[in-house]
Amino acid sequence: MKNIYLIITVLFLSTSILADEFDAKDLKRWQDEFEVVAKYGRQLWENSAKNIKLGSNNVSCAQCHPNGANTHPETYPKFQKQIGKVISIAEMVNWCIRNPLEGKPLQLDSKEMTAILAYVYKERKGVKLNPGAH
Repeated sequence: MKNIYLIITVLFLSTSILADEFDAKDLKRWQDEFEVVAKYGRQLWENSAKNIKLGSNNVSCAQCHPNGANTHPETYPKFQKQIGKVISIAEMVNWCIRNPLEGKPLQLDSKEMTAILAYVYKERKGVKLNPGAH
């Protein structure tokens, strides 16, 4: 029985070690894929995406937040007065889509939400995380 546990442990550890192996080519591919998603997020943000508009009234995220300004994703989750509770940045994005943009909220796991978050986080790259701050 000890041998079975030893074999299982060795297999598990060897698989875990291999999963963490990557090279410069992998890093470049992953960064390039992130850039494509963030670019789509910027298009959604500016209301310039060809296949989707976030709102129904021609208002864009960029009108209030040019270049992702004053979004502070590094401070989420935090208490948001408009909603009355602690929320995530994705919930705040949906509040803005529903209210100023008069649109339908995005599914939290949609490619559009992922793209918007990638764009907003890219604009704040390098800023220290500070959850709960105002």
